[in-house]
Amino acid sequence: MSDLLRRSAVELAALVRAGDMSARELVETSLRRIDELQPTLGAFTHVAHDRALAAADEVQAGDPRPFAGVPIAIKDNRSVAGMPLTMGSDIFGDFVTGRDSYLVRRLREAGFVIVGKTSMPEMGILPTTEPRRFGPCRNPWNPERTPGGSSGGSAAAVAAGMVPVAHGNDGGGSIRIPAACCGLVGLKPARGRVSVGPDGGHSFLVCDGVLTRTVRDTATVLDVLAGPEPGDATWAPPPPAAGYSALTEVDPGHLRIALTVTPPLKDAAVDPACEQAARDAAALLESLGHHVEEITPPWAGLNLLPDFTRSFGPLVSFTTWLGGYLTEREPTAADVEPLTWALYEHALAQDTIKYLTAEYRLESVARSIVQALAPYDVVLTPVIARRPVPIGEIDGLGPEPMVKFRKSGQFTPFTAVFNVTGQPAISLPLYQGDDGLPTAVQLVGPPAREEVLLSLAVQLEDALPWADRAPAL
Repeated sequence: MSDLLRRSAVELAALVRAGDMSARELVETSLRRIDELQPTLGAFTHVAHDRALAAADEVQAGDPRPFAGVPIAIKDNRSVAGMPLTMGSDIFGDFVTGRDSYLVRRLREAGFVIVGKTSMPEMGILPTTEPRRFGPCRNPWNPERTPGGSSGGSAAAVAAGMVPVAHGNDGGGSIRIPAACCGLVGLKPARGRVSVGPDGGHSFLVCDGVLTRTVRDTATVLDVLAGPEPGDATWAPPPPAAGYSALTEVDPGHLRIALTVTPPLKDAAVDPACEQAARDAAALLESLGHHVEEITPPWAGLNLLPDFTRSFGPLVSFTTWLGGYLTEREPTAADVEPLTWALYEHALAQDTIKYLTAEYRLESVARSIVQALAPYDVVLTPVIARRPVPIGEIDGLGPEPMVKFRKSGQFTPFTAVFNVTGQPAISLPLYQGDDGLPTAVQLVGPPAREEVLLSLAVQLEDALPWADRAPAL
């Protein structure tokens, strides 16, 4: 059962299209696997058994859609009509949304069957997934460790063979971090590549995407999701006419690659295994004909955390207010976790000028970083600075929540800077540590050039395959 769902989403769709397996059989397999492992892993906040099977019954052999009959899970911060929307928080109560987000509509149009919603930290704040409302989500490779966050439920679901692909989004590393913790491919697309409508406005930091086992799956889903919707405030330049999936078959050529293991947070210590993975990847890239040069990164000496918090905090504040609005009550400290309330109060105490100044400073820093990296085709870094942390080490609870918030930055210092710059970035699970946990590297591409990353990522995937690795559940 689990072996079937570890096959690529593209391959599974081909089986349904050819009539070798019905969509109902495939979705039933997914639902059985979810029911089997949910008590152990806590990956889901809602499982839509009846609705998923009804949708699967509508898919017939010969369906030309690229993912017809393939089960998928949606992170619990995007709207799926008729399903709960909780943001991992008590304050959203039993609210059920009445419409699909644009990306969910596109996934349905591509033939995906939505089997449920996946867990996330409250409001998506932390790089771990331990919401008070639902309890901790656990890493399939070691249930005592975090699957990462904030798309941790989605990563755990794919790594455990519950679904072959799951939705995630990334405002500071929330696709790449859980991909690294769970041994998956996690692409943060370029800013504006995927619409956040109709519920979300323009987001300076947040991008939507998926977690998968293979680069080709990631590219093919990006073909489905890429492109603006009417009314979007901003959008990325048009994707390549050939499509991202087609360009994964194109040799990347000889690229100039910058290597750095210096984190953007000066007090973040990098675990030797994480640093070694980046250096081993650099050696592999050189063996493939690329030029790799270790650099002093343009973020050396910068402290982006205060401005990032001033920009991120109002988003948390708005989401907290929204939960109260939808459930018709004024938010109180009892409705949310201590960290959420601390950020909420911090945002309310911050005047508009400080908020706008923080955004302007981040935009200025982003320009300087992008310009400094312009001579290189790709930047190579670790994804996280530590091994996946134990459950309970970083959560939104306790008397000093901001201490844990700062600790979360030391765990994941390499990712948020590329939300600030808006560049596409991908996590690849090239290695396996002595502790049995996956060890990933991050590749960062030029602005709006996901195809550069995807082409290079396929070359690495072919050189050092990872898709057959699976946790022993």
